[in-house]
Amino acid sequence: MKFIHLTDTHVIGGDRTLYGANPARRLALAVDSINAEHGDADFTVVTGDLTHWGDADAYAAFEAQIRRLSMPLVLMVGNHDDTAAFARCFPGVARDEHGFVQSRRETSQGSCLFLDTKAPGTHAGGYCAQRLAWLKQQLDESSGPVFLFMHHPPFRHGISSMDAIMMLDHDAFWRVIEPHRARIRHLFFGHVHRAIFGNWRGISYSCMRGLNHQVTLDLGTDADTIDGDFAEPAYGVVLADEDCVTVHLHEFASRTPRFSLHAPADQADEDYALSMVHPGFRDL
Repeated sequence: MKFIHLTDTHVIGGDRTLYGANPARRLALAVDSINAEHGDADFTVVTGDLTHWGDADAYAAFEAQIRRLSMPLVLMVGNHDDTAAFARCFPGVARDEHGFVQSRRETSQGSCLFLDTKAPGTHAGGYCAQRLAWLKQQLDESSGPVFLFMHHPPFRHGISSMDAIMMLDHDAFWRVIEPHRARIRHLFFGHVHRAIFGNWRGISYSCMRGLNHQVTLDLGTDADTIDGDFAEPAYGVVLADEDCVTVHLHEFASRTPRFSLHAPADQADEDYALSMVHPGFRDL
């Protein structure tokens, strides 16, 4: 199985910029890259924050680009999304019996469960009793491998400002998934705008960068300030079989030059390597 993990596109309408960058154009570049380089993927999942302000113009701009993907698409919501506006633009997106943007997809490598962690009135995540009941039912009714997808992480990762707006119902969430943790193969999330990989109570996880802006790595104790930067946008290319789950971070817009590592032995020295590199990169 191969799929694409895209997250935190933060599109705004009117071909405008956000923090000095154009999120709609960055999404267009990502879609072009996915179609050209990974058109054989089984699906693409966008794990929330499709737009920055959740307005109709932004969803229209997002839709104009994301609909160009050449494979099936799974859309999720995050704290920057507006569920009502999202539903008006994407009325066919699967939802659970209570209207939460949650769904299940069966694949050759197991069940993919897409969770709705948006909580009203806050940028932190939530997972109420109704959503917990849906998740418990999905897990109880299955016996094979499971992949979990969500916007907010259910654990701390060390960036205090983002830990303050993680999933706040993480203890209740853990009680539901704990009996099934041996068959949860991986947890995918967004929200943090950084490439993060690790293990939570025996469950491997990964987070992808956003497309427009990233969160600066600051492991201090200030929980009130979120600093950003323009590290290269990226999406994840995920490969899964019965033995392994591999997550590649693809910096699709990188301008770093490519060169062959099969240089003749008498030329494979520093001067040869530097001659192949754009002058602007020689002093890095």
